[in-house]
Amino acid sequence: MIQLGVNIDHVATLRQARYPGQPDAGEPDPVRAAHEAELGGADGITVHLREDRRHIQDRDLELLKRLVKIKLNLEMAATDEMIAIAERVGPHTAMLVPEGREEVTTEGGLDIAGAAERFASVVARLKAAGLVVSAFIDPEPAQVEAAARAGFDVCEVHTGPYAAAFAAAGGDRRVRGRAKTDVGEEIDRIAAIGGDIRQLGMRWNAGHALNYHNVGPIARLDGIEELHIGHAIVSRSVFVGIRQAVAEMKRLMNTDV
Repeated sequence: MIQLGVNIDHVATLRQARYPGQPDAGEPDPVRAAHEAELGGADGITVHLREDRRHIQDRDLELLKRLVKIKLNLEMAATDEMIAIAERVGPHTAMLVPEGREEVTTEGGLDIAGAAERFASVVARLKAAGLVVSAFIDPEPAQVEAAARAGFDVCEVHTGPYAAAFAAAGGDRRVRGRAKTDVGEEIDRIAAIGGDIRQLGMRWNAGHALNYHNVGPIARLDGIEELHIGHAIVSRSVFVGIRQAVAEMKRLMNTDV
């Protein structure tokens, strides 16, 4: 059964919009959201502690580490500050992601091949702290090979281009979108890179822009272990609550159709 990691960043986004600088007093509390996600069947909780603290705060991460009963995945930039926080707090997984101040959300994967020595050093530090270390990458063979050489345990494949193609084509696998690739080609690309990841002895996860409409074809790829989904689940929870939103996504991911 494929696993679901629920990203709760945007619960914190809503809190910060009304209570900046008051994470203890403000609502909704992402720590409470994590508990509801657990009850809905989540296999893991993901948060991204950004340099600018735009949503998740240090307090949130520390409480989640104490209270979450399932895997805690910390998305983080490969900076000295974040490495030190990961070493101190000790999430189950540290997922290295690129980070830009002007971006709304993470766009594109890490260029591990372009900074191999730096990433190998970061991975070694995080592994020495007892963490599983994951890389968020675009579906490119050079990045998979570099991730393996750097010592990563997991590669999470960026599914944003697939989601964009799906939306442009209305899910029709034979219609070409503006990126000049069709849905089927994007799925084949992700599947092929997943095979490379597994062949090199790493776990294969995926995520970014997955939702209730497009998750099925990715969830049914052979050998994929875990999907990380956040915005779609938090958006759905506005209408039905986190617990039901997670349960609905988990059901879709594990339905063979």
